[in-house]
Amino acid sequence: MARTLEQLLDRNVAWARAKTTADPSFFSRMALQQTPKYLWVGCSDSRVTANDVLELDPGQVFVHRNIANVVHTSDLNILSVIEFAVEHLKVEHIIVCGHYGCGGIERVFAKERGELFDHWLQPVSMLYRKHRTIFDALSPVQRINRMCEVNIEMQVRRLAATPIVENAWLRGQELHLHGWIYRMDSGLLRDLGPHLSSITERDLLPSIDERIYEPVNFAATQISPVNEHDGCCCVAQAQN
Repeated sequence: MARTLEQLLDRNVAWARAKTTADPSFFSRMALQQTPKYLWVGCSDSRVTANDVLELDPGQVFVHRNIANVVHTSDLNILSVIEFAVEHLKVEHIIVCGHYGCGGIERVFAKERGELFDHWLQPVSMLYRKHRTIFDALSPVQRINRMCEVNIEMQVRRLAATPIVENAWLRGQELHLHGWIYRMDSGLLRDLGPHLSSITERDLLPSIDERIYEPVNFAATQISPVNEHDGCCCVAQAQN
């Protein structure tokens, strides 16, 4: 076995010992059951791991990750995760979390196409083609990061349209959907919205096409005002 892999196993032993020292019953509790309140639908980027970003222990957040945090309504992988989380674990919150500078989103604007993950990114690509004039009027950094924001909103809407989520709401189950974005250079999350807790709230949302023209309303309590490198920009200004 390569020394690098041996080091990983050594680190695992050190981690387990540290956990046991701090809390002798930690692993015995973990072995009994998991009771997460959250499902995290995030990007596969190795720098954005849910437990680390949220500072949660194992067992506290159920996780699904894929390139560009896309909710494909025909993908058995993500649908199985959502179903298990909602119907068996009874999570109360589903967080769709992307990040600025996403390589998957950047791929949407690339000229070369044809790889497998290009097909995976098709919903995002279709949105770009529909509003190409707006996005192309932005700088390269703004273009990518604005699409990162809009993509999160779109995926929350797609999640809310799944029969799994609809049925949970119809039977009165407490389930809240959220859209967050992570900023690499600060380690901080932003709540982009929307917050959905019912079919009624979902149906009252403006279309994602309308949202293309609006700036994201960031919470005043989170981070300082952003600049081009952060990605927040009012797309409507690009038309002026």
